[in-house]
Amino acid sequence: MTWRSLLDCIIEPRNASLLILAAAVAAIGGAWAYESLGFLPCELCYKERVPYYAAFGLAPLAALAAQRGRERLSRAAFLLMALLFAGDALLSAYHSGVEWKIFAGPSDCSGALTTAPSVADFMKQLQTTRVVRCDEPNLWIFGLTLANWNIAICAALAALAGYAGWGCRR
Repeated sequence: MTWRSLLDCIIEPRNASLLILAAAVAAIGGAWAYESLGFLPCELCYKERVPYYAAFGLAPLAALAAQRGRERLSRAAFLLMALLFAGDALLSAYHSGVEWKIFAGPSDCSGALTTAPSVADFMKQLQTTRVVRCDEPNLWIFGLTLANWNIAICAALAALAGYAGWGCRR
């Protein structure tokens, strides 16, 4: 058995969709568990979850379409997931740059806070200003932030979905 045939067996559409779905469930479950411990996500973190939520529907669609012989639909679902995860890897790279103070982050979650001229203005500002900052990570795992880890995870999922959608044909 060659490496190519072994890879094709692992990345068979049904297996690939199950791996992507499992990764999406683990990522969102981990995010919810993280929140249950009192850590709130920033605005960029919320946006980085979108491809995972999309995979909840697209991965089963890709598997079902492949099983029923609808190769074009299966390929389209996998390629859409590949694009979403590749875009998310880029967004996570940007988020990492914001955390490292390389890039300016979105104004609603990073940068300097402006001072209010009065207590009433301050109270109004508290109601409209996001408190969770994108440029101050509050969890590091093996020296990397969650945004850093998400780059690798999304790149791997994009490659898996892309290969399942385009490269893996019998």
